[in-house]
Amino acid sequence: MIDGVKLIHRKRHCDDRGYLVEILRADDPEFIQFGQVYVSFLRRGVIKAWHKHDKQTDAFFVVAGTSKIGLYDDREGSPTKGAYQTVILGDEGEAALLMIPPGVWHGQMSLSEATYLVNLPTEPYNSKHPDEIRAPVEAFEDVWTIRNR
Repeated sequence: MIDGVKLIHRKRHCDDRGYLVEILRADDPEFIQFGQVYVSFLRRGVIKAWHKHDKQTDAFFVVAGTSKIGLYDDREGSPTKGAYQTVILGDEGEAALLMIPPGVWHGQMSLSEATYLVNLPTEPYNSKHPDEIRAPVEAFEDVWTIRNR
């Protein structure tokens, strides 16, 4: 696990009507602060990568579909500098909240026909001064290709 990244398992409260999942509460130990909430939609095979933030912590939760989240740590002084990590979230993966700290490169790829990812970042988006550094998908190791095992 990349230093500072947290995978917080969430319980699906299921019954014959469906299910409910609490994603993040203000009294959770992982809660930092509220910036905004948004939903990101991806089609199968689409890769949105790479980017990182200087101040913002992202909190990803896949509400429908399945997504592969790629992470790369190039932070100076980090005990996991140079490490890659992938996490599968959603219907066929973890029912979990993925906390991504500032400075960790990240992206996502839909593994299902459609994926809906909710992000609860700690900072509101500022279009005049975005807290975002971008790199092309080929900038780092290929964590997106699905390989037979």
